[in-house]
Amino acid sequence: MDIFGSNVFNDQVMKERLPKNVYKSLRNTIDNGLPLDPAVADVVANALKDWAIEKGATHFTHWFQPMTGITAEKHDSFISPTSDGRVIMEFSGKELIKGEPDASSFPSGGLRATFEARGYTAWDCTSPAFLKDDGGVVTLCIPTAFCSYNGEALDQKTPLLRSMEALSNQALRVLRSFGNTTANRVVSTVGPEQEYFLIDKKFFEKRLDLMLTGRTLFGAKPPKGQELEDQYFGSIKERVAAYMKELNTELWKLGILAKTQHNEVAPGQFEIAPIFASTNIATDHNQLVMDVMKKVALRHDLVCLLHEKPFAGVNGSGKHNNWSMSTNDGQNLLEPGNNPHENAQFLTFLSAVIKAVDDYADLLRASAANAGNDHRLGANEAPPAIISIFLGDQLSDIIDQLANGGAKDSKQGGTINVGVSTLPILKKDSTDRNRTSPFAFTGNKFEFRMVPSSLSISGPNIVLNTIVAEVLSQIADRLENTKDFDMELKAILKEIAVNHKRIVFDGNNYTEEWVAEAEKRGLPHIRSMVDAIPAFITEKAINLFSKHGVFSKTELHSRYEIRLEQYCKQINIEALTMINMGKRQILPAVLKYVGSLADSLIAVKNAGAGADISVQEGLLKEISGLMASMKQRLANLELVTDEANNLEGDDIFEKGKFYRDFVFTAMQSLRQDIDQLENLVDADLWPVPTYAQMLFML
Repeated sequence: MDIFGSNVFNDQVMKERLPKNVYKSLRNTIDNGLPLDPAVADVVANALKDWAIEKGATHFTHWFQPMTGITAEKHDSFISPTSDGRVIMEFSGKELIKGEPDASSFPSGGLRATFEARGYTAWDCTSPAFLKDDGGVVTLCIPTAFCSYNGEALDQKTPLLRSMEALSNQALRVLRSFGNTTANRVVSTVGPEQEYFLIDKKFFEKRLDLMLTGRTLFGAKPPKGQELEDQYFGSIKERVAAYMKELNTELWKLGILAKTQHNEVAPGQFEIAPIFASTNIATDHNQLVMDVMKKVALRHDLVCLLHEKPFAGVNGSGKHNNWSMSTNDGQNLLEPGNNPHENAQFLTFLSAVIKAVDDYADLLRASAANAGNDHRLGANEAPPAIISIFLGDQLSDIIDQLANGGAKDSKQGGTINVGVSTLPILKKDSTDRNRTSPFAFTGNKFEFRMVPSSLSISGPNIVLNTIVAEVLSQIADRLENTKDFDMELKAILKEIAVNHKRIVFDGNNYTEEWVAEAEKRGLPHIRSMVDAIPAFITEKAINLFSKHGVFSKTELHSRYEIRLEQYCKQINIEALTMINMGKRQILPAVLKYVGSLADSLIAVKNAGAGADISVQEGLLKEISGLMASMKQRLANLELVTDEANNLEGDDIFEKGKFYRDFVFTAMQSLRQDIDQLENLVDADLWPVPTYAQMLFML
C-alpha cells in the first residue's frame, strides 16, 4: 500500500497539495469532460514541481505517443537564472500546458513537410503525471497529446480521446432514451493482457536478428517445444520470479494495477495482466508496462521480447484487449445480470457491438495489423484472420430468440459436482469461454484477442470506440424520434439479430470448416497486413471517422501511409539482417565445417585398408548441396531487396505488396536451407545460439 502510486501525482496528492477551488476545477475537467480552466495551470504546475523536486527530480518532460508505436520524451530542467548569477527552480502553467518538440522528424504520412518543424504537445490532465526513475535519474513525466501546427493529430492519444468522447456522446443519447438522467459520461474501459518472452541477455547479444528485428530470422526446431504442455501455468522459475517481483514493484509505483502473472504456453513465454482502467489511462499504462518490462529485464541479465513471433514453431505473443463501457454513475453497460433476456438496456448495447463488429470487421482487422502479427494470426495460439464474435450458449440463444420476435428466457449455468465429497459444489457460469475466437464475450466485457503484443492498444480501441459510437448513434436516432419506444426498440433488436447474427460463431475458429463457413457467410478473410490497411481509406471509413470527429480524411490517409511504410521498412531491415548474417556468420561456419569434413575424408582415404567413407561422402554431399542452394537463395534475396528499394513511384501499397510477395517469400526460402544446415553442422561451429538454448536456459 505504501508503494502503490508513490510516483504518481494522483488524486490523493492533488487533494493534499492543491487549494480546494483548484482541485475542484481540475476534477471537473477530469471527471466531466469540462474545458480546462487556464487559471488553474500555474497553481497545478507549482504543486507538480514541488512534489517532483521532493522526490529527486531535476527535469520534466512532455511524455507523448507519436506514430512510431513507442513513446517520446524531451527533457527540460526546472532551473531558471537569477540576476545574481544563481538559479531558482521554476515551472509555469505555460510550460505545463504546452510544449514544442520538433514535429518534422516523426512519422507524419505526408501531413508535415520536413521543413515544417513546429509541433505542439498539449497537457492531458485526464491521465495523471508520474515520475520515471531511470537508474536514479528521476524525471517528471506529463502525459500529453501531440499535434501539428495546423492541428492535425500526429500521435496515438489525440484520436483516442476523440473516440472516447464520441462513444460517450452517443451512449448517453441511448441512455437518455431509457430514462437515465443521472449519468453524464460514458467511459470505455480496457484491461490489456500482455504476453512476452524472456531470454538470457548473453544469447540475445549473439543474435543480430533479435537485436535489430526483435525476432529470429532462422532457427531449427529444438527436440522439445511446447508439445508436452508443461510450461502453461507451470511453476515459475526463481530467476523469472525475481524479475516479476521487481517488475510489479516498479509498475505499482507508477499506479499500474498489475494483477496477474503466469507462465504462458511456449517455453520462455509469460503474461502479465492489469485490472481495468479507462481506455486513455490503460493505453498510457500499457506503453509504460512495455517500457518497464524491458528495463527491468536488463537488470536481471535478461531481455524481454515483445515481438509477436520471436520464435517459429512455438506460440507467439498477443495482447488481449478486454473492452467494456461504464457510466460515471457506476453501471457497466455490458453487464447482463441474472436474466439478460429481461435486460433491455444490456441487449441494446450488446446488439450495438454486434452490428458494429459486423459492419466494420475490416477496420477492426486493420487495427490489429502489423508485420509481426502476419506470423501469428491463424496459428494455434491466436485467432484466425477472420473477425467473428463468440457470445456463448446463453447470449447466442437470446439473439436467436430476438431474431424470432423476442427473448423470453435465459439459459442458466447450474452447478458442477466433481464427485469428491470434500470439494465444494461449484456454481457453473452460464457459458463457456472460447479461446479460439478473435472477439469473445467474457462475462461483462469483450476480449479482442487479435491485438499484437508489440502494438499500442490505442489503434484497436480508437476503432472499437468509434464503430460502436456509430451504431449507437443510429439506434439513438430511431429511439429519439419514435412515439412507441418499446415497439421501436423491439424492432431494432430484431433487425440487428436477423441481419448481423452471421458474425456470431461459438465453435472452433481453428478448423478449415469454419474458414469455408465464414466465406459462405460473407465474412472478410484478410490474411496480411498489406491487404488490411487500405480499409482505413475507404469512403465508408472516411465518412465514419469524419462524422464523429475522430480522424479527418487527411489524418486517415497519413496513417495509411505510415502503417504501410513501417511494414516496408520492417521487412527491409529483416531482409538486410538476414543477408548480413547469412554472408558473415552462417556461410563461413558451414564452409569451415565442410573443410573439416573434406580433411577427414582425405585422411580416411589415405589410411587405406578399404575404409568405408560413405558416411563422410554422404554428409559432405548433403551439406554442399544445401550450401549451394543457400548461396543461390541469398543472392536472390539480395536481388529482390535491391529491387524493392529501387521501386519508382509513390504507390506505397504496391511497394508493400512487393515486399510481402517477393522479399518476404525469398526470406522464407532462405530460412529453409539455413535451418536444415543448423541440424547438420557441428554444434561447436554453429555461430549463433540455438532455439534450445534460448528457450530453455533461463
